[in-house]
Amino acid sequence: MRRIRANAIAILTVAWILGTFYYLWQDNKPQSSSSSSSSSSSSSSPSASQTRGRGGHGQRVAPGRPEIHRDDRTIPLIVSQPPRAEQQGLPLGGFDEKAYLAGKRLKPGDDPYREHAFNLQESDRLGGERAIRDTRHYRCASVNYDPDLPSTSVIITFHNEARSTLLRTIKSVLTRSPASLIQEIILIDDFSSDSEDCQLLSQVPRVRCLRNGRREGLIRSRVRGANAASASILTFLDSHCEVNADWLQPMIQRVKEDHTRVVSPIIDVISLDNFAYLAASADLRGGFDWSLHFKWEQIPIEQKMARSDPTQAIRTPVIAGGIFVMDKSWFNHLGQYDTHMDIWGGENFELSFRVWMCGGSLEILPCSRVGHVFRKRHPYDFPEGNALTYIKNTRRAAEVWMDEYKQYYYSARPSAQGKAFGSISERLNLRRKLNCKPFRWYMENVYPELRVPEQEAVSSVLRQGGLCLETRGTDALALAECRGVGSIRPQAQRWELIEPLLRQQDLCLAISAFAAGSKVKMDTCSAKEPRQKWKPKGTALQHVVSGLCLDSQTPTGPLVVTQCRPQMAGQSWEPQIIT
Repeated sequence: MRRIRANAIAILTVAWILGTFYYLWQDNKPQSSSSSSSSSSSSSSPSASQTRGRGGHGQRVAPGRPEIHRDDRTIPLIVSQPPRAEQQGLPLGGFDEKAYLAGKRLKPGDDPYREHAFNLQESDRLGGERAIRDTRHYRCASVNYDPDLPSTSVIITFHNEARSTLLRTIKSVLTRSPASLIQEIILIDDFSSDSEDCQLLSQVPRVRCLRNGRREGLIRSRVRGANAASASILTFLDSHCEVNADWLQPMIQRVKEDHTRVVSPIIDVISLDNFAYLAASADLRGGFDWSLHFKWEQIPIEQKMARSDPTQAIRTPVIAGGIFVMDKSWFNHLGQYDTHMDIWGGENFELSFRVWMCGGSLEILPCSRVGHVFRKRHPYDFPEGNALTYIKNTRRAAEVWMDEYKQYYYSARPSAQGKAFGSISERLNLRRKLNCKPFRWYMENVYPELRVPEQEAVSSVLRQGGLCLETRGTDALALAECRGVGSIRPQAQRWELIEPLLRQQDLCLAISAFAAGSKVKMDTCSAKEPRQKWKPKGTALQHVVSGLCLDSQTPTGPLVVTQCRPQMAGQSWEPQIIT
């Protein structure tokens, strides 16, 4: 009897294990698309590592490079061979791929990393085309898109790019995109050493080659490509990428639905050493620190909890800038790029701030995946050096868009002080013309997670002529004779301005209502209370939300908030630090 019972338990255990494996297999099983026989036959393959970011909390994400994610549940690797260009209706015409690649092979004994900062030998070994795995969440295969999506102009700028890497970028676009969506591929050769790198590729149908007569850099080259584009949608792509299955449809669909959206794919990682294609986490967005250094960061937990559908778009404060899709008319309306920036760096912040603050939005789309080779150094020279060019570009972005918050940029990057950055009058006029929101709005509505650095509390008296601002209980404030000298001052006249709060110990200056003429009073401090938010405006103290200024009216009257009037004596406050 005991043996029978043991056998029964063993059989049930085996059955449970097999059932568990079957369930997991079914959960990860690729969903066949109704359009599997159409032009994108690789769209139904799910990722071998479902990138939903499990266990992402507490992990350190390397700045500038997406977190590589491997799921705990592993299924056999599913690889889809990319359809040949002939299947897509895009024959390569008279282009001789073998001859093109053979013209720039790595010579025996040469360092494979020297010229391009990645393993050229491995890139050349792969050639112009290879199979990569579909790294999307499996639900993406069942998402439907409009059959009448507009076509796009794909703009790729490069300077001395490896031929094998550049060709793989182009062929991946041609073989993994519906032919109806590719209006053209515009290559901007930014004065490469060998003009044939680009000219020979113009033999490929739908590929156009434009060569700069001198080194212009990515920013001005992209503007040239956008001006030459004939499609209503612009797709900007780096020259060392490989697009994945159905990468284009999700982005064009979102832009078609709202032309003010600027959308980016999840950027997978292509190893610079062995060119392995690695899935990035689907729980990341773009962020930055006060030195304007881009980083990938986890989606805030509240957003993550609210996302019931893994195919939903992810709002992002900034984009990496290398790969995105944008409506051409919106690109032009917003002022394209700041063409006084040089070569590379900082343009993604300028564009991101401008999009958000001037009426648009930025998104990352989980159902769009593009692989990108992330290098550890720049393989090309900057005319003024990498560091100086980046400082010039980011300083222009800070001066035009960051308002009073630019002080934190300079604190984090003191080397930027005094560095030349050129005239910004055109960009300031553009901002006024577009009626863009202040950077404070961006901080509060787009990127509240970016913390303002802690300020050291400095006590001051607030003088107006020979009088000082003084509290008399919580409901009364008035001007009174300044009392004491040096560090010996009465508590009622000691103030600490730690933006946005103007405080005395645990009490903060607050308005009683948001209308002109409203009295001010003292309330328990709360950084989230809109009635307590103040900022200096010249010599005045302006209430941030109402836009009104603190006004003494008369030396004996109650303090109120009124319309700001520069040079008005009752609104002029002189902080005098208590030492």
